Amino acid sequence: MPRVITGYIRGVDAMNRFIGRIAMYLIFVLVGVLLWSSISKTFFYPSIWTLETAQFVMVAYYILGGPYSIQMGSNVRMDLFYGGWSTKTKAWIDAFTVLFLMFYLGVLLYGAVGSTAYSIGYFGVEPFSFFWDLFLTLFTDGVSGVQEKLGYLERSPTAWRPYLWPVKTLLCIGVILMLLQSLAELFRDIGRLRGVDL
Repeated sequence: MPRVITGYIRGVDAMNRFIGRIAMYLIFVLVGVLLWSSISKTFFYPSIWTLETAQFVMVAYYILGGPYSIQMGSNVRMDLFYGGWSTKTKAWIDAFTVLFLMFYLGVLLYGAVGSTAYSIGYFGVEPFSFFWDLFLTLFTDGVSGVQEKLGYLERSPTAWRPYLWPVKTLLCIGVILMLLQSLAELFRDIGRLRGVDL
């Protein structure tokens, strides 16, 4: 395999391993929030922020841990026949499932970008061009120019009313990381088809 591809695989693996390990520590944050929720309900007044904070931390935990689980092969798979197949047959099946996963993640990314654009006040047809324009505005006019372009900021309909764009942005980032890791796995499968272990 070319060095560019092996470098890509190693780089994406290292990045997602680092982010995945950080995401694993979010479980302690989640436990702390849920523990505080129980304590506050029992001894004080219920905290209005704990439910949504727990949900947001759970989203971060799952979406940032997703690329790491793809890398480690810890996704769920029916292993009735897979274990008995040859390495090349497994590589073909894995490559097919990775392509299917990449299609699904692409659709999910398109929806996540649209949802994120809506949460920061963009109601147009093409959210990708909106974000590109926002990105260019950041470099030409700075943060003040970006703030002028943002419309209303979507909030949760609950009593706490947190902004929703941070968790939606995190969803977009997590899906992008999963797409990068899926491409690395596809390269790995192609390497196994050629008899090279990456």
